[in-house]
Amino acid sequence: MKDDRLYLIHISECIMRIEKYTRAGRDEFLKSDLIQDAVIRNLQTLAESTQRISTSRQNDHPEIEWFKIAGFRNVLVHDYLGVDLDKVWNIIVIDLPGLKSGVAAMLDEMG
Repeated sequence: MKDDRLYLIHISECIMRIEKYTRAGRDEFLKSDLIQDAVIRNLQTLAESTQRISTSRQNDHPEIEWFKIAGFRNVLVHDYLGVDLDKVWNIIVIDLPGLKSGVAAMLDEMG
């Protein structure tokens, strides 16, 4: 069994990739299938990693919306034809920074 630290590092790496891929802004994201695919794949894998973090650690960090992340992962995996790119962009801009800081805080706690 892998430990929480490994999954937190993986989440952090996915967030860094998404930030890199979307650096050019919303219009470029909406124009490029390649960027969309890369971002969606990283959102999917980071969401998968959040589900593997221990329940006790998740409970210690209720500021992170673990249930919503899992639900979004299910949309990406099972309803991929219904993915709304405007919603994806909003997640990148609004939700990802909070997840990034929460993950960083959890890693700091672990030493």
